[in-house]
Amino acid sequence: MLYFLPIYGNQVLAQTPSNAIVGEWVNEKGDAKFKIYRKGDSFYGDITWGTGGPTKDVNNPDPAKKERDLVGLTILNDFKYEGKNLWSSGTIYDPKDGKTYSCKMTLKKPNQLEVRGYLGVSLFGRSEIWTRVN
Repeated sequence: MLYFLPIYGNQVLAQTPSNAIVGEWVNEKGDAKFKIYRKGDSFYGDITWGTGGPTKDVNNPDPAKKERDLVGLTILNDFKYEGKNLWSSGTIYDPKDGKTYSCKMTLKKPNQLEVRGYLGVSLFGRSEIWTRVN
């Protein structure tokens, strides 16, 4: 399998299966983009464009966070590579309802990422397919 080698500034990530999700992705609706990156042994993701709705975090239950911008917000947190194209043990923040969910990501194809947010057991959740931006 070929792996994408993203370059950020002067940093070139090693060609390893764990880094295969690093890069820019667009959601199914095409109304938001996300940058997934690695920090240490964990993976994170920020909104880089669009939101599919309001531009501020108006649905956050914390009044102090309702005025923060969604673009630039980290919504994917603390994912670990589990092998076999699976990243899990992370969380996803959904600005549409202001809630944080358990989440796992599965690389279905080199340019297709299934993102599944759930409560408790992954059986009770919602999946979305993100497409890599070239």
